[in-house]
Amino acid sequence: MNFIQTFIHGEEGIFKSDSLTRMQKLTLRFVIVGLFYYAFAVIEGMIMRIYEIQPIPAIPTKQFFAIMTAHPLVGIFGSTYSIVFGAFLFLVPFLMKKPLWSIKLGNWTLWLIAIGTFVFWTAGFITHYAPLYTLYWPLPADFTQFSVIGGTFFITGIALVMLGTMFFVVNIFKTVSYTPEGWEKQPSGELLKSALGVTAFGNLFRKKKKEQLVTLPIAAITQGTVDVAFNSVIILFTGVLILIYMVAALLGFDLKSSAIDALLYKNWFWWGLDLVADGLVLIFVAGTWYLLATLITGKKLYMENVARIALLVELVVSWTVWSHHLLSDQAQPGILKVVSGEMVTAFELITQGLAFFITLYTLWSARPLKMTNPLKFLLGGLLGFALAVPAGIMNADLGLNRILHNTQWVIGPHVHVAVLVGLTMTLYSAIYFLFPILTNGAKLYSQKLANFHFWAQLIGGVGMGAFMGMAGLQGMLRRSLYVHGEFNTYMVLAGICGAFLLFGFLAFFFNIVMSVGLNGAIGIFAPTKLRTTDLLPETK
Repeated sequence: MNFIQTFIHGEEGIFKSDSLTRMQKLTLRFVIVGLFYYAFAVIEGMIMRIYEIQPIPAIPTKQFFAIMTAHPLVGIFGSTYSIVFGAFLFLVPFLMKKPLWSIKLGNWTLWLIAIGTFVFWTAGFITHYAPLYTLYWPLPADFTQFSVIGGTFFITGIALVMLGTMFFVVNIFKTVSYTPEGWEKQPSGELLKSALGVTAFGNLFRKKKKEQLVTLPIAAITQGTVDVAFNSVIILFTGVLILIYMVAALLGFDLKSSAIDALLYKNWFWWGLDLVADGLVLIFVAGTWYLLATLITGKKLYMENVARIALLVELVVSWTVWSHHLLSDQAQPGILKVVSGEMVTAFELITQGLAFFITLYTLWSARPLKMTNPLKFLLGGLLGFALAVPAGIMNADLGLNRILHNTQWVIGPHVHVAVLVGLTMTLYSAIYFLFPILTNGAKLYSQKLANFHFWAQLIGGVGMGAFMGMAGLQGMLRRSLYVHGEFNTYMVLAGICGAFLLFGFLAFFFNIVMSVGLNGAIGIFAPTKLRTTDLLPETK
């Protein structure tokens, strides 16, 4: 096939979107939406990288900070949530060998996240609403500095995302516990106990161990979803609180911002936000590592019982570590700084270290292994967290935090390496593995492009994080502009690495489009009628 035919019809014309089940199409829609928003985040990231080197005359400073506000939220909600939720809505029924509880609810999740992300991104782009993603009180409700209309639409977009997230939570828990129509009654309570780690914890004290009714990846997904539920409730409540002030301002009422205790608000806000950063990410990622390790090797996971207990410990730890974000806040109680911010946070190094070791040992025990795309990207994801988690633990030290707090070190070696290398390369590993399953055996267009994608993502992510960290160690603050070129050497190098990330993504996106064809990619969004021959029969 020539290039034009391949672009339209896909590699060898194998992929036919009308042959997919509703479940396959739903998952692919999530992935496409996630990759679309990942492109947004990468492009905006490059704009900011260039702006940090030399402000762009065509982009006003207010626009730069509006981009900075929306950028992480587009990356987390629009991209990561879409890809993760889509993958897990497929994997839970796939691994449990039963239908998803509700395809309709899955589609509601998809479109609420997609539309909500577009709403808050557009609000920031048009109105320059830019209190930055921390939203410290009373900054998000400061109408002397930010547009009240922009803020209203921005928070409304976040609320739509949280509503879609709640639908995902319901779908996961119902899928784990329900009995499909016509099936023999399943022990829903015991299924949930196994999925939530209660059975594994109880087995520590039983002579006769109870059988685990769900696999370890299902347990990781379910326990991570607990944090998703808490997070969505907290962020939605916070959004409603801000909306009350905004709507009141639109109606001509001036509510006193002092009615909200700023320190209490910050603790509440970071508790919710940290459930994403230190809770569901680490739990979901660990579960994905375990699943990929067993699928790649075809072997049972090493130390599976220990891994189950570690997941439960990580879940509890994730509820108690938020205070490490407030170590430099002078009003924060010292007991919270020491116990939550330092001592409990250190457990994340242990739980994530166990996940790292268990995954690597499972791979090592199955050698020799062919260096496939899923294996390469899985190893890249492991490396990313091996670098980013210790960088975060360093921040969780009262002494070092005084130096590193609010510098480029936090957002570089910790956040960007964790997200762009650790999390994203793990997700790419899952995408490369699931691609032939979700497309009924479609062939990847170019292995050379896949290889380039791997090295560009790895070098770009680690390099950008490293150079941002070096600037931070020299005193460069985050969320700040330096117009006199004080840190230009580091910013130029970080920008070059950012370009690697952009070109790596473009290579990956082009590779996928050429594999399924433009017609195939568009056809994924066409409705599919329920068939009795579907891979995963649905009842709703």
